[in-house]
Amino acid sequence: MDRAARSLGLVLALASLVWAAGCGGSKGKNEVTGKVTLDGQPVVGNVVFVGSDGKEVMALIRPDGTYTIPEPPMGEVKIKVIGLVGLAPPGQGSAAAPAAGAGASGVAPPEKYASADNGLTFNVTGGKQTKDLPLTK
Repeated sequence: MDRAARSLGLVLALASLVWAAGCGGSKGKNEVTGKVTLDGQPVVGNVVFVGSDGKEVMALIRPDGTYTIPEPPMGEVKIKVIGLVGLAPPGQGSAAAPAAGAGASGVAPPEKYASADNGLTFNVTGGKQTKDLPLTK
């Protein structure tokens, strides 16, 4: 019984090491961070990176305008900035509160940025990169 308990302990210890290495090894290896603003104010919504193969990776823009795209498509990507439902784009009424529970404050991006053909691009080369997105009306 003592030998069985030691074997079980060894197996559990090895399994824990393998699990820890698998979970922490590649996480966050490639990411793009930045800040989305409109006339200096943080934007509320989502940032979407669209790869050349059409694959999309989306991230929520935090209340301070910052975002993080984990494991973005590599190479030249197109960038979309999409407002949250319930926020009026600039010039179309007041910036109402976002959907209930979102807890964000800021301005909605202009509708033109919701399209992948808005002119926003970035070359993702790997590692940790920064891409700020100062939007205009």
